Amino acid sequence: MGVRVKEQFQVSTFFTFFLIHGSQTGIGILNYQPHIAKYAKQDAWISLIISGITIHLILFIIFKMLDSNNNDLVAVHEHCFGKVIGNALSIFVLAYFWLASFTVFRTYIEVIQIWVYPTIKTWQLSILIGALLFYIVSSGFRILTGFSFWGVILPSFLFLLIYFPMKYTNYIFLLPAFSHPISDLLLSAKASTLLFLGFEWILLYYPFIKDSSKIPKWAHYGNLYTIIVYLIITLISFLYFDQDVLQQLPWPTLMMLKIVQFSFLERFEYVFIFIWLLVIIPPMCISMWACTRIVKRTLSVPPKVSLILLILLAIIASISLKDIESVDKISNTASNVGFVFIYIYIPLLFITKKIKDHYLKNKITSV
Repeated sequence: MGVRVKEQFQVSTFFTFFLIHGSQTGIGILNYQPHIAKYAKQDAWISLIISGITIHLILFIIFKMLDSNNNDLVAVHEHCFGKVIGNALSIFVLAYFWLASFTVFRTYIEVIQIWVYPTIKTWQLSILIGALLFYIVSSGFRILTGFSFWGVILPSFLFLLIYFPMKYTNYIFLLPAFSHPISDLLLSAKASTLLFLGFEWILLYYPFIKDSSKIPKWAHYGNLYTIIVYLIITLISFLYFDQDVLQQLPWPTLMMLKIVQFSFLERFEYVFIFIWLLVIIPPMCISMWACTRIVKRTLSVPPKVSLILLILLAIIASISLKDIESVDKISNTASNVGFVFIYIYIPLLFITKKIKDHYLKNKITSV
């Protein structure tokens, strides 16, 4: 059976927009361009749209799978497979959610070390961000929702900065358009998966949102806004950098921001990196919160206890990664696992639930 959440712990339905978009917009926006352009080159913006549309389809499947009796992932697992196997599957999902949070956690540390404080130790930043993570997640889901709201609103003003690189764009870099086969477009669409990951956490926080009938509308709006944001940044990046140059840049978004200068501030990318902490808080914290929910629902362990253990694990794992290549491998692993989870596991779970519902309905009818 699904969980019932008291109204004082729930949030208004329209916050679904901020939860979805805030979960999808994270650290990947700083360096995703070379990855999606690897196969489709200047046509990769088409792949981005394809990937975003498929997320709308997965959201549709998720909302068809969740109902009043099975209103979160743990309940769906238990309904389909029984308590023992269902809880085991939920623990596997927990491992993926933790990996998603850790990817953002460690990548942001790498950005600070490369761009701002090259001499600072990994363990120092890990403990600092880990403490911040504990404070926010332990405050509850409503506080997380508030951070998601401001994590969308405040950084939105940074998009005004696109004026600076737009002055140096060259439309020739987008030509020839529509010149790549569908196979290349699909490969680039797969590479775009990491950008949209995060929406699937609604499988855990769905019961914490009021008026479930209106949740799908706001969730789809959130994903649509994510597509628009990434599409704008992608097009500007492709118009600003030649494809050969783009493939050699580790952080294209930050490289574009290097040209932003004000009379009172020369290195604006430093400001951008620290403001971006507001953006990475929602995906990092909501995924960790989802982990604590799974532990509570399956093992009956208090959330604060499991949160401390999960954060300590993240700190230890962060310190063990010594170079950027290791961080990239973790990011690629999270992307591949996320791709399997949303495009294979969720549809299969939906089909399994429909079969189980049909079987139980026929069994009741026969009786």
